[in-house]
Amino acid sequence: MQLFSTFETNEFIEMAILTLEKKGVKKENIYAVPLDSQKEDPKFFDTLNRSDGTSLIDIGIALATAFSVVGASIGFKLSLGPVYWGLIYALIGFLVGIGIRLFIELVIKKKKRLLKGEHSEVILIVDCEETQAEFIENVLWSHFAIGVAKVK
Repeated sequence: MQLFSTFETNEFIEMAILTLEKKGVKKENIYAVPLDSQKEDPKFFDTLNRSDGTSLIDIGIALATAFSVVGASIGFKLSLGPVYWGLIYALIGFLVGIGIRLFIELVIKKKKRLLKGEHSEVILIVDCEETQAEFIENVLWSHFAIGVAKVK
């Protein structure tokens, strides 16, 4: 029987391995495989097959609407008229909105990702007898495993 579990990279996985070795599980039956972290930054623009749910134009559209109303109102007093000034202000509002969204995505959310400090995980595979499976599963859970699975 094999037990698969995932851990964050920290001291708890080492303590779990030492506990299993002290309780009679041989070193040859314990496999720890670290997962690689993503080296490159996530893609900024969505593709046809993948979307992160973030829209770049949502704030731009809202500001374009608000600015166009203000521009059309002011345009009654200006020389080009309300239609042209409404369109000019709509374009300005759209560009300001896209600028705000880009600032949020590139600066603020990037800082949050760096502060979050995404760490890779470790997969721990333990070969054991069926009689030991319950005990080993309890040891893994008590050492803060993220997930545990049994395979016969």
